[in-house]
Amino acid sequence: MEKSRFTIGVDVSRNTLDVYCTEVRQHIRISNDTAGFKSFNSFCRQHQISLTDAIVVLEYTGGYEYRWLQYCRSKGIAYVRIPGLAIKRSLGIVRGKNDRIDAARIAQFGDEKYKQLSPEKPLNTSILRLKELLGLRKKLVRENAGYKASVKERIHMYEVDKKDFIVNMLNKKMKANEKLIVAVENQIEEVVQSDESLCKNFVLLKSIRGIGNVNAWMTIAYTENFSSFYDARSYAVYVGVIPFDNISGTSIKGKKRVSKIANKELKQELNQAAKSAVQWDREMREYAERKLKNKNYGIVLNNVKFKLILRMFAVVKRGEKYVDNYNIAA
Repeated sequence: MEKSRFTIGVDVSRNTLDVYCTEVRQHIRISNDTAGFKSFNSFCRQHQISLTDAIVVLEYTGGYEYRWLQYCRSKGIAYVRIPGLAIKRSLGIVRGKNDRIDAARIAQFGDEKYKQLSPEKPLNTSILRLKELLGLRKKLVRENAGYKASVKERIHMYEVDKKDFIVNMLNKKMKANEKLIVAVENQIEEVVQSDESLCKNFVLLKSIRGIGNVNAWMTIAYTENFSSFYDARSYAVYVGVIPFDNISGTSIKGKKRVSKIANKELKQELNQAAKSAVQWDREMREYAERKLKNKNYGIVLNNVKFKLILRMFAVVKRGEKYVDNYNIAA
């Protein structure tokens, strides 16, 4: 990306935005609403900051930034979101922390890394809705997992049966949540079906053995319908299935290992897809059996996850369903 005249770092919170411009070395705190955005306009006019020649850099926050991004889109302001850990690690050892300092550090990151940054395209409202629904589904699923563990523990510790009042109440909560999960999944299906490009890619992903509804939905959501990752490898690094060297000089010669900096939720969901693929896909099963002779199960399963990611990006790139010639030939 060519260097913009102005780099603006924004530290986002639920109620406020801390804004810092490196070129004019000025900071302003505004409310995260329409009134605050008007104050930001006045701030830019006061310091002669041209928004048509500026790049706004901010962290992913999981939702608090969306109102600000809508404002940026309405004004044609280029912006890019960066994982907070990437900013933190790029700055090395730092001392002190507050919102103003954070905004300045985000702006500094953008100023130094501008060649590696590309302004983001406007967010698809269907993708935003899909992420919201998937987040709600995750909460309900985790809630049920907690209830299930509590029931199991109570029956084991106190030797009670299902008629026990607490066990009975927890079981009712689980049944109620199961109905809510079905309702949420129905809403997700409606969102996907209402968007032609999402629907097309969903059908393509489901053609791959092992990839079910949840993995297809999550892949579409977190790749923003395959627009935010250039290739399968970059997405695999984000998920945490690509091993990296662990070598330094002659003293450190460790085995390759995956990074802990990853989206563990996506990786966990891919676990189930990989296990299913090994069971039902002949090519994957034979690959796993061959590799298990020399490698442990965890490494082999990780390799299968990467193969599934390669297949997902391949079918979307070609725009054609996965053709399982290997299993057909059998």
